[in-house]
Amino acid sequence: MINKLDKELNFYHQALSLRAARQELLSSNVANADTPNFKAKDIDFAGVLREKLSPTTNLNAVNLNTTSSMHINSAIPGTLGNDVLYRVPLQPSADGNTVDMDMERTRFADNSIKYDASITFITNEFRNLTLAMQER
Repeated sequence: MINKLDKELNFYHQALSLRAARQELLSSNVANADTPNFKAKDIDFAGVLREKLSPTTNLNAVNLNTTSSMHINSAIPGTLGNDVLYRVPLQPSADGNTVDMDMERTRFADNSIKYDASITFITNEFRNLTLAMQER
């Protein structure tokens, strides 16, 4: 029972962390929509979540040591690292910016809805556990 609960909570913890990190990436894209040469970024959510939940993830992890916070510049340090991908634009812009505001708004709203759904699922899980533990 404890292992199942731990596995379930780990899934929701990883999913919520990735959703929050992705939301930051998407909001950064929207904020930089008018910045020349800005390259829109995103992650493959399902692939990164699968990797984080994989039991072999920790065995193959490589820890990099830096002497300056500027050495390895990822959008969200410690969370996504090398999982951040650059988006290929459907229509190139004259200033080199790859942000498509319609696509970004859609992805932002979709990610937000899925984040809220994950919160609802985990709340229901705890509610069910609480009910199961109550004496009747």
